[in-house]
Amino acid sequence: MLIRDETASDAPAIRAVVTEAMKLLPQASGTEADIIDRLRAADALSLSLVAEDGGEVVGYLASSDARIGAEPGWSLIGPLAVVPSRHCEGIGSALMAEAISRLRARYEGAALVGDPGYYGRFGFRTFPKLRVGGCPPRFIQALPFNAGEPQGELIHHSAFGLHQRE
Repeated sequence: MLIRDETASDAPAIRAVVTEAMKLLPQASGTEADIIDRLRAADALSLSLVAEDGGEVVGYLASSDARIGAEPGWSLIGPLAVVPSRHCEGIGSALMAEAISRLRARYEGAALVGDPGYYGRFGFRTFPKLRVGGCPPRFIQALPFNAGEPQGELIHHSAFGLHQRE
């Protein structure tokens, strides 16, 4: 398996992987592939990684710039998606390890909204003063690299359609 940056020709495969994988999540909106397209069109993807196996895209991870409260310098990870038939093979873990390695050199920390049972294994954890609108606090997690404890609203790029105060 190869973890690499996306190329222009990967866009349809990324869209298919993300759409298929997100169907399994009850909190998915069905717009995740559209969000990636909007981030790509806005040149707002700080990372766009694919997992390729046998010439086929089997996983994907996106990252975009974010801030927490008034603090810039954070990366927002998401979505992370793996073809359902390839779950439990370490593809998501490989994508996440590569992302954290690359992001650590450029950001104060990384944040995401997701399953604490899954993302905790990479060092992500909840913080009492970290929030995203009406999202349950247990799903809002961060991994500080150089920053102290994150406090405030996790501000996503406008491509996410959250209508947050920027």
